[in-house]
Amino acid sequence: MQQPNDPPLRSDAQRNRERILEVALTELTRSAEAPLSTIAKKAGVGQGTFYRNFPNREALVLEVYRYEMQQVADAAAQLLETRPPDQALREWMSRLAQYAMAKAGLADAMRKATCSQGSLAGLGHAPLTSAVTLLLSANEEAGTIRPGVTPDDFLLAIAGLWQIGAHGDWETRATRLLDLVMAGLRAGAPGRP
Repeated sequence: MQQPNDPPLRSDAQRNRERILEVALTELTRSAEAPLSTIAKKAGVGQGTFYRNFPNREALVLEVYRYEMQQVADAAAQLLETRPPDQALREWMSRLAQYAMAKAGLADAMRKATCSQGSLAGLGHAPLTSAVTLLLSANEEAGTIRPGVTPDDFLLAIAGLWQIGAHGDWETRATRLLDLVMAGLRAGAPGRP
């Protein structure tokens, strides 16, 4: 597994790693027991390349989770470049909900991986906190949300997303919940009537 202090990967090695992660996400979402050999084959890499990047199933599953959470977090800055802060925040909340529901099938693989590796909280919390901080700061500066909302406040407010089942009409329920959170954030905003 690539560590923060490791030298950067060559471009071909980085492409191999990203292909492995993309295939692993798809396969592990379908089945937590997807064979690693199948993932390597579908990614178009040999066993040696696969195991150099991910020495075991747990390392792969945890990296898939970290990689996906970073993608969700990176969307915050991208949205702020093209939308007003309050629209960027609301759209980012929807993307987070879509991620949570679409990746519900990966939950079993993550649960199994964390039985031997510890908690997932550290892997996803820092990027999400950074994204939320960026969005909240932009909104507070624009006067579109009440002042003083912390990332922890926000994450607690949207925690209900993880209580919604991925089956059935989850989008309607998630939209309603996130609209309620957004209304609460806007109440008392200095830029609002």
